[in-house]
Amino acid sequence: MSGRVLVTGASGYVAGHVVKDLEAHGYEVRGTARRPVGGDTVAADLTRDAGWAEAVDGCDYVVHVASPFPNGVPASEDELIRPAVDGTLRVLRAAADAKVKRVVVTSSIAAVVSGHPGGVVRAEEDWSVLERSPAYPKSKTLAERAAWDFAEESGLELVVVNPGMVLGPLLSENIGTSVAVVHRLLVRDVPASPKMGFAIADVRDVATAHRLALETPRAAGNRYIVAGEFTLMRDVAAVLAAEFNPRGYRVPTGGLPTWVLRVMARFDPSLRHALGFVGRREDVSHDKASRELGLTLRPTRETILDTAHSLIELGLAPNPAEKKEPAAQGAAGR
Repeated sequence: MSGRVLVTGASGYVAGHVVKDLEAHGYEVRGTARRPVGGDTVAADLTRDAGWAEAVDGCDYVVHVASPFPNGVPASEDELIRPAVDGTLRVLRAAADAKVKRVVVTSSIAAVVSGHPGGVVRAEEDWSVLERSPAYPKSKTLAERAAWDFAEESGLELVVVNPGMVLGPLLSENIGTSVAVVHRLLVRDVPASPKMGFAIADVRDVATAHRLALETPRAAGNRYIVAGEFTLMRDVAAVLAAEFNPRGYRVPTGGLPTWVLRVMARFDPSLRHALGFVGRREDVSHDKASRELGLTLRPTRETILDTAHSLIELGLAPNPAEKKEPAAQGAAGR
């Protein structure tokens, strides 16, 4: 396939990989950003109507990736819900008016698993329980529901991708909320691992899933989970420690009591968001994406290590042993 694709939020982590994958497969890509930095990127903001008609004009497809993600617990859940829902509808209206062939929307397994008891593997037919969900999963669920309702009313051809917690190589020095989990462990910004875990998705697999969702005829009208097995944070730490501690890193491998995390969260807003994951499982199946899209997920260990190598290569996680070398050499020289 070929054609022009509009990718929203093109400067973001996931969207950047979507753009890279689409271009590698022969698509012409136009991106949106609140503050365009050059190239084929146009200004458009999810909170404003201006710019969306121009952004989608001449495009054959739309991949809507942009969405608010919390750095901490919002003062009001509407801070997340309104931009997510209204922004999604702005993009879909513009796509419908432009008569694009298909729209692929990035949702999340947060729209699948939240509010349910653990111990059950969730799939695409499951939806998060709004009255038992925090603000972020509620925003993802309501935004995706709004997208499906609009598609049904307008006749717009829609596919939704539901990733787990996205890790993998960075394309810039911007450490997002998900990659921060690996970064905190690698630079020992946390003394140990809280009792929490995630269904991890490799950002490269997520990007591929978006392209396959755009290309696969039978995908129309479907949602696809892209996430591997539930992985505890202590197991992420164990993978990192085995690989990098012999090189001079000091990745902590112990467990962090929840009461300690609560105390730390009083002083670190990003950790307040993490408290919502403590003791919760995210067991999901990606069988549908494998079966219908032909998607094969990378091993979780590979994803974790590639994330860490990326942080190191970008200078975001310097080796503590290497930082000490100049002082040691100076002492020897005296």
